[in-house]
Amino acid sequence: MYGILERLEGWPDVDMDQIRIVFKLNSKKFDFMAISDDRQRSMPSMADRDNAKQLAYKEAVLFTNPRNPMFKGEVDDKYMYSMEDKDNNVHGWISSEPPVGFWMITPSDEFRLGGPMKQDLTSHAGPITLSMFTSTHYAGKDMRMDYRNGEPWKKVFGPVFAYLNSVSPKDSTLRLWRDAKRQMAAEVKSWPYDFVTSVDYPLRHQRGTIEGQFLIKDSYVSRLRIYGRFAFVGLAPIGEAGSWQTESKGYQFWTKADRKGRFIIENVREGNYSLYAWGFGFIGDYKFEQSITITPGSLMNVGPIVYEPPRNGPTLWEIGVPDRTAREFYIPDPYPTLMNKLYVNPLQDRFRQYGLWDRYADLYPQNDLVYTVGVSDYRRDWFFAHVTRNVGNKTYQPTTWQIIFNLRNVNRVGLYTLRIALASAANSELQIRINDPKSDHIFTTGFIGKDNAIARHGIHGLYRLYSIDVAVSLLNIGDNTIYLTQSRSIGPFEGIMYDYIRLESPFRT
Repeated sequence: MYGILERLEGWPDVDMDQIRIVFKLNSKKFDFMAISDDRQRSMPSMADRDNAKQLAYKEAVLFTNPRNPMFKGEVDDKYMYSMEDKDNNVHGWISSEPPVGFWMITPSDEFRLGGPMKQDLTSHAGPITLSMFTSTHYAGKDMRMDYRNGEPWKKVFGPVFAYLNSVSPKDSTLRLWRDAKRQMAAEVKSWPYDFVTSVDYPLRHQRGTIEGQFLIKDSYVSRLRIYGRFAFVGLAPIGEAGSWQTESKGYQFWTKADRKGRFIIENVREGNYSLYAWGFGFIGDYKFEQSITITPGSLMNVGPIVYEPPRNGPTLWEIGVPDRTAREFYIPDPYPTLMNKLYVNPLQDRFRQYGLWDRYADLYPQNDLVYTVGVSDYRRDWFFAHVTRNVGNKTYQPTTWQIIFNLRNVNRVGLYTLRIALASAANSELQIRINDPKSDHIFTTGFIGKDNAIARHGIHGLYRLYSIDVAVSLLNIGDNTIYLTQSRSIGPFEGIMYDYIRLESPFRT
């Protein structure tokens, strides 16, 4: 199935925050959900949800007296089952009697928005299966899904494939999941489909290809150019570096480079694009200096392209790994009374548990987090989200984290540079002070973020990078302290997630 949405020139203003297909299945049949190899489980019914206790927001409920006692004491929330678009190719439900599967297969991401790491809903209790074409989930209004001043627009969403399969009652129903993955691989291989006759959907021979090699040049890491190992490289509507993150109206085509940074993007629609990329282990966004024009049947080789990440001098210290997530930081155990059993064992998905934001006040009831460079370990000493402190009676306080570091000497020529990459921001403001917590801040982000990734169990939302000049007059020989204040505190979900922090000394010839 597919849809073609169109606005004619001169039509009224409108916002379209979500475009999706929703399937509501027979609740008496479908009771087992699978969205990946390690995210599968028996699911509660909507009747169980209707009788459950609502938690901090309507989507999250605690089962107190479910029809099936196996769910008692568990938390359910549809956002616990979100997934990055790059991995969201097949998900759905299994019925045991009769043994039938219902699957949503998405063979291409070209009509989705926000790049390969954009997160969105999959399947959830109902039983419900979604095909999410667009949404502001994990991004907020920054996604710019508004249409103003009579702007014309047309876009083809899909095709996507609703796949039903069955096995003998004697066979394991998990064979249905394995068969769904096999069918998904076949659909991906068949893209673009040849049965679509609309002039708005180009066939394979009407599309083009681009290839090349992505290299990274950072002389403080290596004297030689570095292969852009497993970097994401993509074509998206023309814009500034990183603009693909909030672009919502055009088509995007992404691939992952190989170990040597080589990439090929096939089946690209005719049009004008910018070529974007970003690499694991390096901050910032790359954009090729020239626009890319794709014509039917074209094959373009851009050759080696070189990204020079932001850098003013050598690294004095760093916290985290630049991967656009907060996954590497300390994620606490959930409350025993507020758990989803699916995420008890898989360490990579601990962040999907409910209520982790409130654990900060348990760990730091009076004083905030203090991180000492060279002593602390970000894997155990850096909380995954810089949140407010719950002091009871629905009252919350701003929090100020400290980074303590030692300088054996201070370079009096030039400026130091503090790089702060954020993985998420929700109704927050980050203020930075050096060595005096009561001084005027040397930097503020201002009010930023609507991605709501903390509440929705995402380990990242939109990526932001800040480069902050630090005058040498603010630094001391010996111990120094950077104060990071998240100043907004209306509720529990104002906060930020850090991706990576680095201090650079001034450049020396």
